[in-house]
Amino acid sequence: MLVKMVENVAYDELAEVELPGGHIRRGRVLEVNGDTAVVQLFESAAGINLAQSKVRFLGHPLQLGVSEDMLGRVFNGMGRPMDGGPEILPQEYRDINGLPMNPAARDYPNEFIQTGVSTIDGLNTLVRGQKLPIFSGSGLPHANLAAQITRQARVLGDSGMPSRQEGAAIPSGKSGAGAGNFAVVFAAIGITFEEAEFFAREFQRTGAIHRTVLFSNLADDPAVERIATPRMALTAAEYLAFEKDMHVLVIMTDLTNYAEALREVSAAKKEVPGRRGFPGYLYTDLATLYERAGRQRGKPGSITMIPILTMPEDDKTHPIPDLTGYITEGQIILSRVLYRQGINPPVDVLPSLSRLKDKGIGKGKTREDHADTMNQLFAAYSTGKDNRELMSILGEGALTPTDRLYAKFADEFEKRYVNQGYGEDRSIEETLDLGWELLSILPTAELKRIRQEYIQKYLPKKEG
Repeated sequence: MLVKMVENVAYDELAEVELPGGHIRRGRVLEVNGDTAVVQLFESAAGINLAQSKVRFLGHPLQLGVSEDMLGRVFNGMGRPMDGGPEILPQEYRDINGLPMNPAARDYPNEFIQTGVSTIDGLNTLVRGQKLPIFSGSGLPHANLAAQITRQARVLGDSGMPSRQEGAAIPSGKSGAGAGNFAVVFAAIGITFEEAEFFAREFQRTGAIHRTVLFSNLADDPAVERIATPRMALTAAEYLAFEKDMHVLVIMTDLTNYAEALREVSAAKKEVPGRRGFPGYLYTDLATLYERAGRQRGKPGSITMIPILTMPEDDKTHPIPDLTGYITEGQIILSRVLYRQGINPPVDVLPSLSRLKDKGIGKGKTREDHADTMNQLFAAYSTGKDNRELMSILGEGALTPTDRLYAKFADEFEKRYVNQGYGEDRSIEETLDLGWELLSILPTAELKRIRQEYIQKYLPKKEG
């Protein structure tokens, strides 16, 4: 919408269009040229009467009213309640664009978050304050994995034991926040109506909705709203983490829809396109989202982020996953091959990586044997996959007995460790014990990456 004869209007400022009947529609300033402003409406332009409608500029960017009452509520992409409940009485209003966190004020992520998913907890550990994206593909069940993590995620006490009781406090230590003082902010970006129903139903069914703030932006909502949704979610997360001292896990799906909305608005502004038509500032824009996660010195709360994106044509070099990989600390990659084999969640262990995993594991955090068993499982699975391929080419007779055991290990690892389904919540102890059980398939002499005292303490004794 083009508005002429304006004064003192700024880029990104919020505008309200008052229709003849008193109904208000909102928009955002995309461009200012002299006394003319280009306003992008958040809703349809149908029914706007040019002669009788009024436009007023509010003098501030889009804001979100924040309060602890947001927990357990469902909002649309603009932060308005859509669960039939009352309006939130905000403690304060915050600019959704936030402020960059001073790097000198950042605290290093070094505390374990348990997701209940073995492939993440055991091998690609999530640490409080980390940004760990999930790279998926079109049609892969990333929505199920996102819902599972939302239901199951929890922080652990200083003893390394989970506190499953809501409101239970961590024993006094470095953390300063209770293990029950944990919340999930879920931003669903450009999803279908069926996916929105699925998330709402799953969270209600399991009771996870009581600690969750859900922002739901549907595929038929305007592109500008899609750009605002993740910022709404992060604004709510910042309030809960740094004002209310909560540990907040932010899950955003699907960032590919967000980037495509950004491309749409960029094209409307006639900006020079970059790779694959995306704006040249895509890296900077994604960084303004991802870098809002972390921990601050002197504040017990934290924001941990799991952005989920679908790679177009399963291409890891596409600009969205490519740039995301530069900004974040690792990635969890879903495999179409494993999905076709009926393995769920289909996490491809070998190319997945958590760059901070060694900071959140070990004695007092998970268990003393975690690092050694993790390295041994990676190595054994890699060798087993290679031997399995050799077996399919040369035949089983060409392999040594030890090679065949490695191939057997790879099969069992996928069937039992990776394929846990979406309903099973494994503690870190159960994940580590399962790892030891699988390693017992191999001769003890092959466990070269594990210290001898751990082998004697944890390796199941073979009968006979």
